[in-house]
Amino acid sequence: MNASVPSWLHAPPHVVRDAVGRALAEDLFPLGDLTSSLLPDVETEARFRAREAGRLAGIPCATETFAQVDPAVTVTWSADDGDQVEPGQVFGVVSGRLASLLSGERTALNFLGHLSGIATLTAAFVSKASEGGDGRVWDTRKTVPGMRSLAKAAVRAGGGRNHRGNLSDWMLIKDNHLGGIGITEAIAVARDRWPARTVHVECDSYDQCIEALDGGADAILLDNMSPETAARCVAARDERQGGQVRRTLLEVSGGITLETIASYSATGVDMISVGAITNSAPVLDLGLDLD
Repeated sequence: MNASVPSWLHAPPHVVRDAVGRALAEDLFPLGDLTSSLLPDVETEARFRAREAGRLAGIPCATETFAQVDPAVTVTWSADDGDQVEPGQVFGVVSGRLASLLSGERTALNFLGHLSGIATLTAAFVSKASEGGDGRVWDTRKTVPGMRSLAKAAVRAGGGRNHRGNLSDWMLIKDNHLGGIGITEAIAVARDRWPARTVHVECDSYDQCIEALDGGADAILLDNMSPETAARCVAARDERQGGQVRRTLLEVSGGITLETIASYSATGVDMISVGAITNSAPVLDLGLDLD
């Protein structure tokens, strides 16, 4: 991996090891790769090659795959998470026993294709958002179970940012919660019970946003609002908090597309959450070509 790539772009090593271990167990339990066991004990090389343009993610998972299959295999990368690749570009070389390369091939490509697809779609949303304003794209918890940390690292590789990782990170008081408690009361209880945690409130109307602002929410999710209503909420926030160093963070969410994200970014919101970047990203077509 490229030492110049910031470590925060990658998923934590223990997460990578665990995810790769589970993936290999699916392929190799209980008797190993029976087909590859038929092959002679020869050394060879294979090259990771992009079949289409996109943004890379999942390089640590591919490296870990071959390390777990056969520690004698070496992997050399000429690109890393967050790098753009073009059709036909070779971005990695794997050297070792032919059987080992074939045993790890599909698992490595599954991680690379899925995660690079997330990074590529994220990059597209980030680019479109920048055409309208300064709204930043972040993800949601709509991820494949067991893959969240990897998916969120892929979002970072695509230039996006991460929403909360799980239910223990901070409080997001959503519409279903508000069926049992009001916004003002919920914020007050949250401040009392978890005083150091972020209090984030989902609002589906301008009036609810005003109540959350006046109640002291740290962040407000403007859910399924039109750009016009979101702009009104931004104006209300700025009117109340214009002189403050740290203002309530405003997020828009709900059905954001590549066609509409610029108009939402133009409203002045801080964040734009897009579930599609993790739950609907197409796989990036990457291959591993043997010599």
